[in-house]
Amino acid sequence: METYGKAMERPKEEVRRLILNPAIDSNKKLSLIYSVYRLGLAYVFSNDIEGELDKLFSQHNFQSYQEADLYTISIHFQVFRLFGYRFSCDVFSKFKDCGSGEFKDDITQDVRGMISFYESAHLSIRGESILDDAFVFTETKLKNIEKTLQGSLAQQVKHVLERPFNRGHPMIEARRYFLDFEEDILKNESLHSLAKVHFNYLQLLQKEELRVVSEWWKALQVKLSYVRDRAPEIYVWVLALFLEPCYSQARIITTKIVLFLMVLDDTYDAYATIEELRVITHAINRWDISAMSQLPDYFKPFYELMLNEYDEFNKQLPSQGTRNVIMEASIKALKNLAIGYHQEAEWRHSGEMPSYEEYMKVGLVTSTHDVICKSALIGMGKIVTQEAVAWYESYPKIKLAVELVGRLTDDVVSVEFERERGPIVTSVDAYKKSFEVSEDVALEALKNIIENAWKDINDGCLKPTEVPMDLLSTILNLARMTDVAYRHNDGLTFPERSFKKYITLLFFDRVVV
Repeated sequence: METYGKAMERPKEEVRRLILNPAIDSNKKLSLIYSVYRLGLAYVFSNDIEGELDKLFSQHNFQSYQEADLYTISIHFQVFRLFGYRFSCDVFSKFKDCGSGEFKDDITQDVRGMISFYESAHLSIRGESILDDAFVFTETKLKNIEKTLQGSLAQQVKHVLERPFNRGHPMIEARRYFLDFEEDILKNESLHSLAKVHFNYLQLLQKEELRVVSEWWKALQVKLSYVRDRAPEIYVWVLALFLEPCYSQARIITTKIVLFLMVLDDTYDAYATIEELRVITHAINRWDISAMSQLPDYFKPFYELMLNEYDEFNKQLPSQGTRNVIMEASIKALKNLAIGYHQEAEWRHSGEMPSYEEYMKVGLVTSTHDVICKSALIGMGKIVTQEAVAWYESYPKIKLAVELVGRLTDDVVSVEFERERGPIVTSVDAYKKSFEVSEDVALEALKNIIENAWKDINDGCLKPTEVPMDLLSTILNLARMTDVAYRHNDGLTFPERSFKKYITLLFFDRVVV
């Protein structure tokens, strides 16, 4: 790792000089910043980029975009939105026909522009109808031309239709961007060199973190044979939340906690009797080793380990004012999760179908996103202030939106498979009951709710923000990872369909330097 660290120094300084160079025009500078972001390198230059974007955003005027093409405008729009600037979507109005109100057909000839316009549409907030129209228009046109393309352009279209990068795993999307756009990246030798070394540097670090959590998990799983073996998949999930090297401890701690959640999910969903679940829920909410004597024998080792590990997490935190508050927030969220899992089990046991409103009160909790968001704070250091924890506890709009994405995306994708396993209660079934509609209507309504939730997430990342972007990023990336895991299938239940190739890409495929 030290060798890679030293190898990054020269190209890193060369890229920094380019970002700060006042002689470079705004188009080239924004394109450079866009590539830096897509390659997962933005954290390396965060202060430099923010300073440059502040100047460029204050200087821009929409008249200058009258002669610009679709690709250029889309790149500018994405860069400013990705870094939190409220760049107006009206800049795309010039591409609509004044008479019909439809997008002009001639822009479909610019495939690169269409790809970038499609990506831009996924950064929309509520009320931006032109981006809603752009989403439908670009998706339809790109699907129509996908089979007619060849080479890297065909691969770019295939990947963007499979998953727009703003809804992807940041590290996986960085690797895919490098593969799909290497010809463009090669035009900047310093950036190309930095990206290659950086990928290999992170791969070494992340393989070591995966080794630590995998060994820890194997020792636990021997005692819990009924639980799914998903340590690598869970680590990949957590890696999405924060890829920066400085958050190594946070990744290890969060991965352990998410593996705890998987044990609880499998216990409540598929293994324990309803009587055992009542005892387990009571013990978790007591959070005391003395409650262990009442537990089923198979659950006792896990309960003891969970309490002990939380004690260890507490010891690993620096003695700062937020330590107790952070730990209490994580434990409280975990207790609430157990209560939510128990309520869902009682519904299944009794055959009762709650109303949509009743279900969602519980379902947002059992999305696990509240526990994961708060647990991610444990290893993040001084950035987690008292005010930041209070903001999390205030249940801000972006956090509700992420929980909606988590709950509904899972339910929409997995409802048919879950029904085959036995009685279930999902948002799909509850929606059908409450609004007396067919399953197709319910699914369409829930998909619309998911899309609006994504708009709220995008809005919540725009300035001014109440907490630093590093903290918002973990929330945004949790929503992204939900899309990765559930857009096409239940990735955790069937890891061979998606996670297997991600694990290979991240931990086995080296980038030749």
